[in-house]
Amino acid sequence: MSDQDQDNPRRDFLRKSLTLIPVVTVASTGFGGSMLMATPEPAHAAEAKLPVSDKAYEPSYFTAEEWAFINAAVARLIPADAQGPGALEAGAPQYIDRQMNTPYAAGALWFMQGPFNADAPSEMGWQSKLVPKDIYRLGIAATDAWSKAFNGKPFAAQDSATQDDMLRRMEAGGSEMTAHFEAVPAKMFFNLLLQNTKEGFFCDPIHGGNQGMVGWTMIGFPGARADFMDWVERNEQYPFPAVSIRGERA
Repeated sequence: MSDQDQDNPRRDFLRKSLTLIPVVTVASTGFGGSMLMATPEPAHAAEAKLPVSDKAYEPSYFTAEEWAFINAAVARLIPADAQGPGALEAGAPQYIDRQMNTPYAAGALWFMQGPFNADAPSEMGWQSKLVPKDIYRLGIAATDAWSKAFNGKPFAAQDSATQDDMLRRMEAGGSEMTAHFEAVPAKMFFNLLLQNTKEGFFCDPIHGGNQGMVGWTMIGFPGARADFMDWVERNEQYPFPAVSIRGERA
């Protein structure tokens, strides 16, 4: 790792995330705690954006208001900057919406009978009677209600500094959230949102996220290539572009 890489907290954060997330994952089965990756609006964000498709993605699970929240939130969790596109440009919202129509979102992959222990270690499995699709619906509603209590605006309409502050406070949890986050704990909602955002940034494009393989390109991951073991022990950059499951090249 170069000195420049060591000085870049965003790249270091995303590189470390790969130890928690399989790069071709469909969905997570647990919560991954991590620091919020919110930064000031990038000066060159427009230059980093990917080409926009002629046909805009239409969410199949989220309402228009919920979709606005998802897009705004992932844009602050992994923002575009000089290193490249962020989670919004990489298609993380599409990834999350598509996950809401899978068995994962309905909790069909887990043992869902109580008792539930919120303090149980992650290897004990899912510890909530709520499933991901319910956590999103309840969490977004609670966040927007909390946001409107400030100035009448939903989360998506707040400026970036306010959004960052709200996300940090959600990550921390605490008693101040109780009034609005009665149906779902704020920290639980934040952790799920962050985990799915990271998955959407690093997954294979077949799942809707990591469009253009920007997540893989940023950290130098070769993707679904059949064999790159000759390069594993070399202290040099892999010279070939990432390849997706479908055979697309970055």
